[in-house]
Amino acid sequence: MSIKSELLSALIKNDKSFISGEKLSKELFCSRNAIWKAVKSLEADGFEIEAVTNKGYRLKNLENVLSEEVIRHYMGNTDDLQIEVLESVSSTNDYLKELAAKGAKDKTIIVSSHQTKGKGRLGRSFYSPENTGVYFSILLRPMFSLSECLLLTTSAAVAVAQAVEEITGKRALIKWVNDVYIGDRKICGILTEASADVESGGLSFAVVGIGLNIFEPKGGFPEEIRNIAGAVFERDETASRARLVASILDKFLELYKHLPERTFLPDYIDRSFLLGKRVRVISGDKESVGTALEIDSDCRLLVRLESGEERWLSSGEVSVKL
Repeated sequence: MSIKSELLSALIKNDKSFISGEKLSKELFCSRNAIWKAVKSLEADGFEIEAVTNKGYRLKNLENVLSEEVIRHYMGNTDDLQIEVLESVSSTNDYLKELAAKGAKDKTIIVSSHQTKGKGRLGRSFYSPENTGVYFSILLRPMFSLSECLLLTTSAAVAVAQAVEEITGKRALIKWVNDVYIGDRKICGILTEASADVESGGLSFAVVGIGLNIFEPKGGFPEEIRNIAGAVFERDETASRARLVASILDKFLELYKHLPERTFLPDYIDRSFLLGKRVRVISGDKESVGTALEIDSDCRLLVRLESGEERWLSSGEVSVKL
């Protein structure tokens, strides 16, 4: 491991406290000048390091530093995870699907603060500007059927809502099937894509993509989403991107262990703000109006249409709006 990497690990481990250059040089078996050069190299990589005479060095805004080392610092056991943080990527889902096709391991995770071609459900784009959000995808090689993929999306929504609430104190709700809201504003979208294994009839792999608006962009969101999009943090709040990603990953991977038991389902239903409300059901170029009644154990939504007909909706078939 390089002095730069060892220094970063030491600063992360020390968290909010200063650590002297003398102590660092002894721990890392190098000169004070080598420490200083490593500090400058880390700053060139975008890390904010505070240096105070007679105190030493410490990382500033550690919770918001988007790096593999910091994300791991805030997580539980990460031994079985492969985490890669990219400054920019076309789409974390697309990039990870390419890696999956080349044999990437289960629980490989790609994280970025910018997507040039972010993706949403039903072929929509997902607004992903620089330095206002965080976007990450998780590669899974589950031993269950293609039809159960919906459970990945819905359990991920629960993990996001729980983590947002834990870190910000703000109540997070879920709009069936894959959007997380604070108040009446969407702060997160989730897209799960899968590749089938023809021989087994199961999955070759699944990729769960999560996109979070951390701050509202300067100048506001684009006109087409301005009335619906929101952000996790206000501009005057201190963001916690790394801790938020870590918390979501911890919670999602724990739910994933027990996915067949659907342990996440009660919280998913409790956080739904569609039930009991009038909704528009959009399928292709057809639209109908009804009332959202129930979510079942397969996370399908029951809607009673104005005609009196009751329909169970699957996310792959329709879009639902209030």
